[in-house]
Amino acid sequence: MEVLFIFLLALIIDLVFGDPPNAFHPVAYMGRVIALFERAGFKGGRVYQFVYGIVMVFIAMALFFIPVYFLLDWLHGVNSVVYIIVSAVLLKMCFTVTGLRKAALLIKQLLEKDDIAQARFELRSLVSRDTSKLPQPKLVAAAVESVAESIGDGFVAPLFFFLIFGVPGVMAYRVVSTFDSMVGYRGKYEYLGKFAARFDDVLNFIPARLSALCILIASFFGRYSPAGAWRIMWRDHAKTQSPNAGWPMATAAGALEVCLEKVGHYSLGDNIRELVPQTISRSLLLINSAAFIWVLISAGVIYFVRIA
Repeated sequence: MEVLFIFLLALIIDLVFGDPPNAFHPVAYMGRVIALFERAGFKGGRVYQFVYGIVMVFIAMALFFIPVYFLLDWLHGVNSVVYIIVSAVLLKMCFTVTGLRKAALLIKQLLEKDDIAQARFELRSLVSRDTSKLPQPKLVAAAVESVAESIGDGFVAPLFFFLIFGVPGVMAYRVVSTFDSMVGYRGKYEYLGKFAARFDDVLNFIPARLSALCILIASFFGRYSPAGAWRIMWRDHAKTQSPNAGWPMATAAGALEVCLEKVGHYSLGDNIRELVPQTISRSLLLINSAAFIWVLISAGVIYFVRIA
């Protein structure tokens, strides 16, 4: 029952308190560790950078996995209540639902006030692209894409690895995910971040597809298009550079009956409905429903595999 209590308490903490400040967030510390490793990452050529990139990923994973494993193992033998609380807090630190919702709703509110400049500025917290010249429809599309993609690496994947490897495993996953977000790019990090990017792709392979499945199921509840979600998911999921991001984004585009386009990179879905600020609210409702479905699936797995 402890696993179920940890799972449910972590969800309650997220709903009640949301994300903590960076000063208390382990992902922020992961970022600092990665930044320290990066300093020595460019002292050699391509081979050096690639090998160094592999080494720094596994060392960083160990730095977070091992202390958490032994801390929780010690707490489990001392006091089960404290063990559950600490485990739940650490688990919550590795996923988010409410934080992204607040950011997306802020974009919607700014667009409704016709404050395009501020909406472009705030959108930078959700996407990595240049937002300085995006018109309103593209701002809406970017916010919806971020909301859809986040259910995979921000919610489904962490809980997926929790079900298999427990809280220490989720920490290790978040290290890889943070590496990918910081150095998993072409150009300067082409070789240093190549392993982190590919490792992240491997880890998210199943969660991304599970995310699309949850969005598809959620599209049956509410004014969405299940047929569109199914059709666009299969038609457009491979259009993104990432082998995983296209699955939830394409499924959401089909369910919402909109076209999500990143100019020069991909176009997902059909332009059936207009992209307006209200589209962000509809996407949040869809993704929240998908998240709830994943919670039910995860709770079922915990009960029948770990308890029954």
